[in-house]
Amino acid sequence: MLWGGREDAIADEIQQFLTGARRPVVSDRVLATVLFTDIVGSTERAAALGDGAWRSLLERHDRLVREEVERHRGRFVKSLGDGALAVFDGPSRAISSATAIRDRLGDINLEIRAGLHTGECELFPDDDVGGLAVHIGARISSLAGPGEVLISSTVRDLSIGSGQTLVDRGEHDLKGVPGPWRVFAIET
Repeated sequence: MLWGGREDAIADEIQQFLTGARRPVVSDRVLATVLFTDIVGSTERAAALGDGAWRSLLERHDRLVREEVERHRGRFVKSLGDGALAVFDGPSRAISSATAIRDRLGDINLEIRAGLHTGECELFPDDDVGGLAVHIGARISSLAGPGEVLISSTVRDLSIGSGQTLVDRGEHDLKGVPGPWRVFAIET
């Protein structure tokens, strides 16, 4: 009770006094590019195929998405039922992964939409991610049309020189996020 719940702060002061240095601060936040994908018309497709065939197609989807994310040095975070969430340490890799996922899933007759944003993300103990950057990525993904890969202006700014051809899709209000946000489509 003497320390009043401030054990770490007091230990830091003692360490500073004895050694002249403090322990490094370990942040649970990282700068990352988040990628969201969503299967276009998933409910209708599931109804047409039936549960068993749909589940099999989703397993194939998840496997292909995982392969492309890993091939582009990203981390597959989780399946979202009819899409996926992945993170990358650079926007160009995330863009390349998104277009490769779109193209490979097209080969198995699945059409997706994708959205990317770069920002600080919280790292959770279960390997999940969160934070405003994740919400922005999801909102940008929801703006994409079938086959589109949309990116935030942040991703555009950070990937200048990567050789991507972009089409300006204008400013958009993202639900719950101060803005407006300028969005760009990757031209294929």
